[in-house]
Amino acid sequence: MSGALALPWTGARRGERVAFVLLLALVGLLALVPIARLAQEAIAPHGVFDPAVFAGVLESPTVWRAARNTIVVAIGGTALSLALGTSFALLVTLTDIRAKKALVFSFMMPLMIAPQVTALAWINLLGPNSTLLRAVGLAPAPGSPHPLYGAAGIALLLGIEQAPVVFLAVRAGLRALPRDLVEAAQASGARPWRIVGTIVLPLAMPSVAAGAMLAFVGCIGNFGIPAFLGIPAGFTVLVTLIYQRLAGFGTGVLSEVAALSLLLALIALGGLLLNGWLGRRKDVRVAALATAAPAWSLGRARPIAEGVCWFALFFVLALPFAALAATALVPAIGVALGPKTATLANFHFVLFDYAATRRAFLNSASLAAGAAVVLVMLSVPLGYSLAGRPPGVRQVVGFVAELPYALPGVVLAIAMILCLLRPLPIVGFSLYSTIWIILVAYLSRFLLLALRPVTNALRQIDPSLDEAARMSGARFARRVATVIMPMIAPSAVAGGMLVFMMAFNELTVSALLWSAGSETVGVVLFSLEQAGDAVSAAAVAVIAVLVTLALMLIANAFASRTARGVLPWQP
Repeated sequence: MSGALALPWTGARRGERVAFVLLLALVGLLALVPIARLAQEAIAPHGVFDPAVFAGVLESPTVWRAARNTIVVAIGGTALSLALGTSFALLVTLTDIRAKKALVFSFMMPLMIAPQVTALAWINLLGPNSTLLRAVGLAPAPGSPHPLYGAAGIALLLGIEQAPVVFLAVRAGLRALPRDLVEAAQASGARPWRIVGTIVLPLAMPSVAAGAMLAFVGCIGNFGIPAFLGIPAGFTVLVTLIYQRLAGFGTGVLSEVAALSLLLALIALGGLLLNGWLGRRKDVRVAALATAAPAWSLGRARPIAEGVCWFALFFVLALPFAALAATALVPAIGVALGPKTATLANFHFVLFDYAATRRAFLNSASLAAGAAVVLVMLSVPLGYSLAGRPPGVRQVVGFVAELPYALPGVVLAIAMILCLLRPLPIVGFSLYSTIWIILVAYLSRFLLLALRPVTNALRQIDPSLDEAARMSGARFARRVATVIMPMIAPSAVAGGMLVFMMAFNELTVSALLWSAGSETVGVVLFSLEQAGDAVSAAAVAVIAVLVTLALMLIANAFASRTARGVLPWQP
């Protein structure tokens, strides 16, 4: 009987090895090849080592000014995100504050909403043309400079957007606290604030550093906020400098923008390496098992803490988007909002009358859905193949998949142009200036968002059914389709919805890859704002926010059936 099982088992193993190799090759094509092509163009433009282009970039005062501006706003944004994200994580994780699910869901929204929408909302809130402030008589004087244009405004919005990233990292560290140390401190009479300062924060410092690194990299690669708040003020960062060079001179400056992109990538990777160094320097070890985090009672201070949280969320979330909606409801900038002037004409225009926005919504929905479906279909067999591999293999593949997502989107966009500008082998045509180059870029950038939920779910399922299928001789594809997929389907679908949300609102990649007929929602929103059509841009932004909120609520309905950690706002 054992001999009868040996042949199908051997065939199944051989098929699994072939599938794994093919999946790795596909991941390499999506993640490694574009980055390698970018580096080659920057230091060896014609296949021969020639550092002249990269050296020329490094010698430019404009580049150094943009690099300095990039680091300044990234540090400012990271500092603010650390303050907000760490404070909120401590409050939500360690205290008995009420409505935690609603608070976390609301706190995560700035991360899920497109940065260009956030920037536009704040522009409409605090500017001299603010429809909302005009309605209550608080608008700045006409013609006065916008208070958010420039470095301070960019750092402020970057900090608000990246605060959820810090929150997620710190919350994960707080959940791993060794509770016996906390209980010992409590038994000795230490007050909660002292325990936080002497035990909780030192133990959570690696998580705080990881959150800071992720926020720093996110600030460096953000395009929407610096474009909306920096370009009007003449404040240039590296991402906007790359965009302006490529938009102004086309593919003739590919080597130069590749060198600029490599410089930007090196700064981002520097943040990653710095975090690793800090993690090694701050080695905190305990000989205790991690249990549930403590839930300290706030007592009479609880209503005050809850009020502060909800007021802060109202100020950074509800108020800006109320201003955005108010702008979308008036016929033109400068018209006061009231019962007689409120109109839905702007929404009708962008949805039915203006061809570019109709096309953009269709393109974004199609690209986001296509990327979500393809990545879920790829991530399930890839995650399943990785589950049985040595930890070193899993770490290497995970790093490769994370690279396009961790690096600034503009770097990936330039890399895709370099890879896909020439006709493809065998098929003989180029994807450049077509909608397909955006889809390929989305597949590369958002692979991690689809793969991580699958791997999280696979770690939490009972392997007995899969082992039984293996023993019965079921081949790789059959096991994936009939055993693995049904068990992890909710998590895989939730991952696909995350991909859809991020791709639907994406601007950084598509701003450099779009062409006539392949506009996305982010591109049209940016174009309308740059053209001065603020009311139409506001209408597009409101629709994008509503789509994002609806998708978050739908995904939240799957929360009870998904693996823990799949949805960022899960408790």
